[in-house]
Amino acid sequence: MSQYASWIWWLIVSLGILVTFHEFGHYWVARRCGVRVLRFSVGFGRPILRRVGRDGTEYVVGWIPLGGYVRMLDEREGEVPDALLPQAFNRKSVYQRIAVVAAGPLFNLFLCIALLWAMFVIGKDDFLPLVGQSRGVAAEAGLRSDDRILAVDGQRMDTWTHVQMALATAAIDQRPISLEVLRGSGDGATLRLDLASLAETPKPATVLREIGLVPRQFLLPPDVGGVAADSAAARAGLEPGDRLLRIGSRDLRSWDEISAAVQLQAQPDSPLAVVYERDGSRRETEIRPEYAADADPPRWLLGVSAPQVEVKHDALLRYGPLGAVGAALDETWRLTGATLGILWRMVRGAVSLENINGPISIAQYASASAQLGLAWFLSFLAMLSLSLCIMNLLPIPILDGGHLLYYLIEMVKGSPVSERTMIAGQFVGMLLLVSLMGLAFYNDILHLVST
Repeated sequence: MSQYASWIWWLIVSLGILVTFHEFGHYWVARRCGVRVLRFSVGFGRPILRRVGRDGTEYVVGWIPLGGYVRMLDEREGEVPDALLPQAFNRKSVYQRIAVVAAGPLFNLFLCIALLWAMFVIGKDDFLPLVGQSRGVAAEAGLRSDDRILAVDGQRMDTWTHVQMALATAAIDQRPISLEVLRGSGDGATLRLDLASLAETPKPATVLREIGLVPRQFLLPPDVGGVAADSAAARAGLEPGDRLLRIGSRDLRSWDEISAAVQLQAQPDSPLAVVYERDGSRRETEIRPEYAADADPPRWLLGVSAPQVEVKHDALLRYGPLGAVGAALDETWRLTGATLGILWRMVRGAVSLENINGPISIAQYASASAQLGLAWFLSFLAMLSLSLCIMNLLPIPILDGGHLLYYLIEMVKGSPVSERTMIAGQFVGMLLLVSLMGLAFYNDILHLVST
């Protein structure tokens, strides 16, 4: 399957599941409240599949898989026979109408919890929050290699995913946070990470790099992956598979320390002593780095390339069926807080609107998570379902939250909102929705062009 076909397929699968569940929430509660449902549609546009059920509801799958809707009997949308008036949506009490409208987002919330429960029962691979290297702000805070991050501001951290989420939020606020760490020596420590000193607000995806943290699992060993012909390394006798242990006076623990050791110690016409390991035996040689004046930036080169290493997960989030219930609720609470926090920061301008993603980005994330395995895909679906719940509850006309706002106003004033007010609200809501969709598509296209 090609990359783009994979994106399209997993977008359809993801949105199909979430939209169906959302609309089923409206449908199920409407039927329980005695409302006649005329159409249950997943997708928009010309129907691909169509069937009329025994209950008289028309079930449709549209060819544009970017949403769905439930059409109910309503006097505001057409003439209703007298015999069917009790089944009209607008004839129901305000409390019943609130229940029907709120059911869609609530079903997405329930789906999020259910998906996370399934994810925890299956078991999700991840990475333990072990520090490989620290630079910049992280080093200033006292983080060292082999430290395990236990908690951020008192909140337990089980994986790098959790740490990254917590650090991203704090970096946006540019505030100091406390870290509880377990040293490689076995001692505990509480550190203060001052994120206010960052030059600019990092994006959530790059926050670890901007802070100066490299997970231990992503450190490449100082192994020679390849040797360029007629290079300094080739003349010194280095071969692919050799592990570099020391260059000059500097011991090596990871691949990216090689360049730093060479740049700091290399001099014209002065060889560097190299200690390396081959086939389990320790060896020594001398190497004369070549100065590349035309490189950007100019630097000393050995002529070796990095090894190809498969990064393996070393953490497994798995619980029994009962334990997974509590874990799913905790994770839902964590994700809800993070999502609401990002939305609020967008409103007050602390987070760039570049973070608003459209269907292209969703398709990419869906495909990528599916390649990582079922548990990761369930996690992605859960986050998307929760986002759909929260977005639909925003008090924007056209969305479920806008209708709920109308009904709350009706409860206060004792009568429905005027038709003129609703039409004006629908126009404003449509304008906002189109603007958001346009921005999301723009961000998607900009991301594609820049990568």
